Amino acid sequence: MPAPNLPYPPSVDLARLPTPLEPLKRLSARLGAKILCKRDDLTGSALSGNKVRKLEFLLRDALDQGASSVITTGGEQSNHARATALAARQVGLGCHLLLRTGDPSSPPPAEANILLDRLAGAEISWISPAQYADRDALMAARAQHVATRQGSPCYVIPEGGSNALGAWGYVRCVEEIAAALGRVEATIVCATGSGGTVAGLIAGCKLLHLPYRVVGVAVCDDRAYFQQRISEILGVMSATYGVNVATPPEGIEIWQQYVGLGYAISRDEELACIRDLCRDEGLVTDPVYSGKALFGLLSELETKADLPQPIIFVHTGGIYGLFPKAGQLAPLL
Repeated sequence: MPAPNLPYPPSVDLARLPTPLEPLKRLSARLGAKILCKRDDLTGSALSGNKVRKLEFLLRDALDQGASSVITTGGEQSNHARATALAARQVGLGCHLLLRTGDPSSPPPAEANILLDRLAGAEISWISPAQYADRDALMAARAQHVATRQGSPCYVIPEGGSNALGAWGYVRCVEEIAAALGRVEATIVCATGSGGTVAGLIAGCKLLHLPYRVVGVAVCDDRAYFQQRISEILGVMSATYGVNVATPPEGIEIWQQYVGLGYAISRDEELACIRDLCRDEGLVTDPVYSGKALFGLLSELETKADLPQPIIFVHTGGIYGLFPKAGQLAPLL
């Protein structure tokens, strides 16, 4: 399907695109639904998943502004932070991370994503959950300190890369889906932890006039938070880039009932779902994002939810998040 000439901002070339759109044949047969997987775990850049689509735009902006480093934030095992640390090095930038942990005086060991942060030479500052509530102000202050020290800008990348600029990465993803499926009814399901991916998917569907239903599965916070956050991102996209993608909060579909025990905390039934998909399809999802979204999608289908088909499950990556769950997974194997 030919796409209109969309006003993409400048970007760097990091992701290996387009990612495959693969049928999940055995899972589809088991559930009686046509399910396809958009393999955004295969974007490249050291398995950086969905994050690198956003970083292509954000890191180009950092370079254009003369930055010599970037700063971002997330949880201690943040996929986004790790992706940023690695992608920044690919374009010659340093990286600073503010990572949330229960006790900053006793930070977690260098395993999984933290190990990769360290390998990339990221400068990590540990903050408490209470401090994390002020993360934007803390990042701004830290960026100013770093800029003074290094004599050049330190560019702030928001949590998850989720702003109007980063969301363009998922407009591009919708173009790829449309090229494979065409203008048919379909449902796109993905995890949402900071809102940028869902915002980009909604924007892409609007810009391409596609009849796709976009569903975000919350992995933290609640429906109202994500509806407001995503609506804000789309509003800024509309105003900044002159595109008609503004969407009121009530027009954004979020499933909040699968947060479970909370962000990055897994229930055994969620981990069993990850295990079963791997045994059905040889496909590995992570416990923080895609695994929770998968559990939500399968739960909906098992209760005979009326979702337009085909269903495109966007695999956002994050395989390294499995390793800290090894002890909890072991009895399920």
